[in-house]
Amino acid sequence: MFVVLLGGEQDAAGGGGHSLIKVFTDHPVFLSLNLICSAFVMAMVIERVVFQLTKYSVNSKEFLAQVKKLVLAGNIDRAIKLCEAGDYPILQLVKSGLTHANKGPDDIDAAMSEKLGELKPNVEKRIGSLWSLANIATLIGLLGTVSGLITTFNSVSAKNISPAIRQQILAGGISEAMINTAFGLGIAVSCMIAHLFLHQRAKNIAHDLDATQERVFNLLTIQTRPGGF
Repeated sequence: MFVVLLGGEQDAAGGGGHSLIKVFTDHPVFLSLNLICSAFVMAMVIERVVFQLTKYSVNSKEFLAQVKKLVLAGNIDRAIKLCEAGDYPILQLVKSGLTHANKGPDDIDAAMSEKLGELKPNVEKRIGSLWSLANIATLIGLLGTVSGLITTFNSVSAKNISPAIRQQILAGGISEAMINTAFGLGIAVSCMIAHLFLHQRAKNIAHDLDATQERVFNLLTIQTRPGGF
């Protein structure tokens, strides 16, 4: 209580307000927790964006067109070597089908389904956690708000405080509460926006993987089917 009153008297004397830096200096617990939460969010979003942009940078339609030419020409081995040109999920999926091209449709389907089951979880990995982090950041901000208001009203209720100092303490406490709320909500909104972007892109990638599996299966089992790719 003494520390809060002293801070209020100094602000009143100096005429300064409760800036974000001052609130962070005086009551760093909840703001620090949300800073840690925001660091996790940034790291997660950057990792997912880099993963999606690098691992799924292959144009599946153009690549499958090249594979189709080789398969129809009977150059399965060259098609497999083409798939070994890089460590991309699309290439791994196509290769799993090509390596079983001399077997029956059931074996081809089983091999590609197994590989697809390995690849799909990595597409959605950690994206769902953004919703949890959004809720956590909001709740931490609310805890900081409640804590700031409790401390403020306890200080204001103290006796032998002039009206000017009481008003200064009350203004500072409300400022602290609102900063905590805004900080938590800001992180939560960022999490939701990132989730929408990453989740939609992950859905498109998963759809592309499904379409690739179907096209390769049709190519290897019904090579004379009109329309092809």
